[in-house]
Amino acid sequence: MTGHASTSDGVTSDARLASAPLLGRDVRLGERVCFGAYVVVHDSTIIGDDCLIADHAVLGRRPHLAPHSTAAGPLWNLELGQAVSVGVGTIVFAGATIGAGVIMGDQAFVRERTAVGERTVIGRGSVVDNDVRLGAHLRIQTNVYLAGFSVVEDHVFIGPGAITTNDHTMGRHGPGVHTPGALLRRACRIGGGAVITPGVEVGEEAFVAAGAVVTRDVPPRAVVMGVPARVVREVGDEDLLERWLPGRS
Repeated sequence: MTGHASTSDGVTSDARLASAPLLGRDVRLGERVCFGAYVVVHDSTIIGDDCLIADHAVLGRRPHLAPHSTAAGPLWNLELGQAVSVGVGTIVFAGATIGAGVIMGDQAFVRERTAVGERTVIGRGSVVDNDVRLGAHLRIQTNVYLAGFSVVEDHVFIGPGAITTNDHTMGRHGPGVHTPGALLRRACRIGGGAVITPGVEVGEEAFVAAGAVVTRDVPPRAVVMGVPARVVREVGDEDLLERWLPGRS
């Protein structure tokens, strides 16, 4: 960015100039976008109206992949919807699509070709890997890891430090092998520190207890706990999402 910045008394301030956002080519900004200090916005990024971009955020970064990476694929422009909040030091890659009203906490990391539904919250230090699909109204707490190719439906809660995985062989497979992430169905709840192994489906309204290691599919409304996780009971009617949505008694 070029030009001069001046203080209220007309004196040029190099510090203020240095803290202005660095905008790449063909960046599209909506109305009333607010930038913190030292923000970097890469080429062709699209930022909607009323977005808040905090200090040291990096938007639209292109990935640098190893030759054998399973994350290779097409890229398009990063697009932030209306009233998105991006935390301090957060990095969002090119090819991601962020819905309206999403909040990304400080130092969150969102990879390429990820889609995030409206009004979802991604907690501090959480990582959303490549090719993940996140629904609307999610509550993803601090230090969560969502592995590549995972799918999370609407109204899911994921507790702090929970981990999903997507590779049973830990890298010892041939090229072109699909590495499926977790499938977390609508309104399920994942407790803090839980581990979900590759390809596991957690059913609608299911409850995974803190610290559980989930190695097989969880039925809808099941409560599971332990290592490995086992079904101990069913989620009661009084605890279903519809009882807690706005406008319901």
